[in-house]
Amino acid sequence: MGELKVALVQMAPKLAAPRENLSRMADYVKQIKHEQPVDLIVFPELITTGYECGLQFNDFAERTDGPTVNFLANLASDHQVHIAFGSVTKAKVETIVYDSAILLDASGAVAGAYHKVHLRGEERLSFRAGFKFPVFETEFGMVGLASGWDLMFPEAIRSMALDGAELVLVLGTWETKELPKWRVLNMARAMENAIYVAAVNRVGEEPSYTFGGGSIVISPWGKIVTTLEAPSEGYVVASLDLHEVRRAREALQLMQQREPASYRSLVRKY
Repeated sequence: MGELKVALVQMAPKLAAPRENLSRMADYVKQIKHEQPVDLIVFPELITTGYECGLQFNDFAERTDGPTVNFLANLASDHQVHIAFGSVTKAKVETIVYDSAILLDASGAVAGAYHKVHLRGEERLSFRAGFKFPVFETEFGMVGLASGWDLMFPEAIRSMALDGAELVLVLGTWETKELPKWRVLNMARAMENAIYVAAVNRVGEEPSYTFGGGSIVISPWGKIVTTLEAPSEGYVVASLDLHEVRRAREALQLMQQREPASYRSLVRKY
């Protein structure tokens, strides 16, 4: 397919209120599909719970076949749209909890699930880190998922690009004071890999944080396709042509000119 319309939903979840947040997500999906013929709707990191839940994350964690995913899967199927969102999941071992990004296809099936690799600060007290960056095949192309602080590590998005990702969805919880970094890093990750980056950041306040929005879509050429700069709730839609990834890579020769034998120090821990 190659061509798609993606909607980024810049939402402020209510802290520790999954049912209310799911209801509001459903309202956004219904509104967007009524107003725009979109193929993919993307919500921020931990949108179902909020960020500062602490030990409550254990209570909210579900498996990927649990009620939260089932609710959104039915929504995706009813409206024939892919949905990506951040949530709290758990492994078969009940005490292992992940900060996850989940992609549902338009039939409601789980197209992919990613467990956040780069945990920051107090996130390490709540979550187990993931250990890989999978890429998922969809009807419109190859898609990767990243969350929050992953954006700071070029190896993350480069790994997905090398495994075939044409579009990486970045689900953010970036603070207002960090927005200049957020924009620059998203542009760099798109440009250095010649891929589309669609990055959605939440808004709103929690006890220790103020989140700044700034959701943005970047082309494989490093150009801004669209952005929602206001630190308020809303959504923005962008039309993407994933064939542009091939054209950019052929012109820029970024992957072809790599010299992996010279990068051995990248795989050292320190």
